[in-house]
Amino acid sequence: MKAVEDIFDIKIDNSDLFVCALTHPSYTKEKELDYKLCYERLEFLGDSVLKLVISEILYKKFPDYHEGEMSKIRSIAVSDHILSAISKAVGLSKLIIAAEHDTKLGIKNLESVTACAFEAILGAYFMDGKLDLLREKLKTMFMPYIDEIDKNVDKYNAKALLQEYTQSLTKKTPVYRLIKESGPAHNRVFTVEVEYNNEVIAQADGKSKKDAEQKCAYLACQKLGVLQCQK
Repeated sequence: MKAVEDIFDIKIDNSDLFVCALTHPSYTKEKELDYKLCYERLEFLGDSVLKLVISEILYKKFPDYHEGEMSKIRSIAVSDHILSAISKAVGLSKLIIAAEHDTKLGIKNLESVTACAFEAILGAYFMDGKLDLLREKLKTMFMPYIDEIDKNVDKYNAKALLQEYTQSLTKKTPVYRLIKESGPAHNRVFTVEVEYNNEVIAQADGKSKKDAEQKCAYLACQKLGVLQCQK
């Protein structure tokens, strides 16, 4: 709990909440514990807390943006990719409690797991009565990402842009294909290609399949001139 307090700089009163927030379902299953002792319920709550706080940040930061523009930025800011990056950067992912077998397989490094634990911690702080303090901490944590997303929203929204473009031409959608996985289990690299009209347009690597697809779509958008069309 001291490690969590150091990461968020917020004192913990109910430590049981935070133990629960860091406990992966594999651990409760391995130890035959009640499912309520894993992070899934707190993650559900934390997801809503995060969206509320990020929405407030965007509303105040971008007074001239329409709701659609803010929704695009928020969807990226609260994505597993960003949450996992923050979780790993601050050291929260190392605190996750998982079954021994799953830990050996590198489950603590999975994007989905590290993102879920991060949201569960937010849910725990909310239940601990620390929303106001949490709001300020999340602003500090997320602002650099929000600034970067705002400047490069096309890069993060490339899959949607590519699909809109191809459907406007032929009603067909791009097809993403995983062609290779490499690296150890805890640090996999996924290679994806995107095909449109029976032609492979681009290929890219990523730390997850979704990440590789997004990078692939961005390269395809550049090749097809989609980004210029959006300006």
